[in-house]
Amino acid sequence: MGSALINGLFVFMLAAFIGFEVIRRVSPLLHTPLMSLTNALDAIAVVGAIVLVGEHKSTLSFVFGFLAVVAATSNVVGGFLITDRMLKMFKSSRPTKP
Repeated sequence: MGSALINGLFVFMLAAFIGFEVIRRVSPLLHTPLMSLTNALDAIAVVGAIVLVGEHKSTLSFVFGFLAVVAATSNVVGGFLITDRMLKMFKSSRPTKP
C-alpha cells in the first residue's frame, strides 16, 4: 500500500508540474479553446471519480471519491461559465443590419 501511495503522489506531482508549465506558456488568444478542452478533461475526471465512489472499497476511498466528484463537477461548471462569459465579450452590442 505504501509503494502505491508513493507512486500515485509521484505521478500527481509530475502531472501538476507539466500542466502548470503547459498552461503558463499559452497565449491569451488560445485561452478559450484551451478552457473548452480542459472542461472535457474534467468531465473524464468526474467519470473516474464516480467509478471510485461506486466501488466503495473503504470509507476513505468513498470520502475521497465523493470529494473528487464535487470538486471536478464544480470545476466543469465554473469552466463553462467562464468560457461563456469570455465568449460574450466578443459579441457585438450593436444591432445587426438585415
